[in-house]
Amino acid sequence: MIVDCHTHIWESPDQLGQLDLGGAMKPSRKRSTGWPGGNAPTGKSVWRTIPAADPDHHWAESAQVDKSIVLGFKSRYLHAEIPNRFVAAYVSRFPQKLIGFAGIDPTDEAAVEEVQVARNELKLRGVTVSPANQDFHPSDSRAMDVYAECERLGMPVLFHPSGQFTERSKLEYGRPYLLDEVARSFPKLRMVIAQVGQPWVEETIVMLGKHPHVMADVSGLLGRPWQAYNALVSAYQAGVIDKLLFGSDFPYTGAAECIEALYSINQIAQGTNLPVVPREMLRGIVERDALSLLGLV
Repeated sequence: MIVDCHTHIWESPDQLGQLDLGGAMKPSRKRSTGWPGGNAPTGKSVWRTIPAADPDHHWAESAQVDKSIVLGFKSRYLHAEIPNRFVAAYVSRFPQKLIGFAGIDPTDEAAVEEVQVARNELKLRGVTVSPANQDFHPSDSRAMDVYAECERLGMPVLFHPSGQFTERSKLEYGRPYLLDEVARSFPKLRMVIAQVGQPWVEETIVMLGKHPHVMADVSGLLGRPWQAYNALVSAYQAGVIDKLLFGSDFPYTGAAECIEALYSINQIAQGTNLPVVPREMLRGIVERDALSLLGLV
């Protein structure tokens, strides 16, 4: 079974507020400022082309895999919200195929209640947070209350650590090693570090080796073969490649494109003495029983 553990939907790019969930990191994506010469005046926002991610496009893309996890998102700090009810309405149409994760902002005083609503009323199965893009330290007491409720309800938490998608994101909150206290405090909470924690891949690999219940997905990485190659070789050599989950980061890349890139990763090492990742290990990422690992079966 192929499970795409990292996909997005939205009705309009306006729901992203000041956040671009992945396009800023796609090398081929052109910058479009709308200003002569492509340079925005000081203080003006710089916009990048954001692909369509409406439910129809998502559903068409999901035909490439057996299951897809659909991520909500909320950030008061960046004025972004992909509503949980929107995600829930979509995944409820195709429950045999889609699994929804709620976007929870721990800085919201109603965050714990929103987790309860997401699970009990909206039937969402996990939670998405992004400390760098929500302006909180991962072990902030408000966030710890959210994790405690997620652990109680059996909801995995996906951490989007990257803070490079807008200049307002706070890199100091995005470091994967900051999740160590969280993992130690909640040993039954299944945690996923998105995008192998890039650009701090080595910190993520340490976390994977240290904590049995911490995993990572490879979304947002496979479009940059050299970075992906180094991350996968490091994970393999550290003995934690079996904790990597497949994710496409739709709509920025599709599942078929990512699978092809994953299986082609060793081409970089051809004709050299560089190490390679055994093909069965790469296949393991694609065909991982992610739902069991995440407690979603």
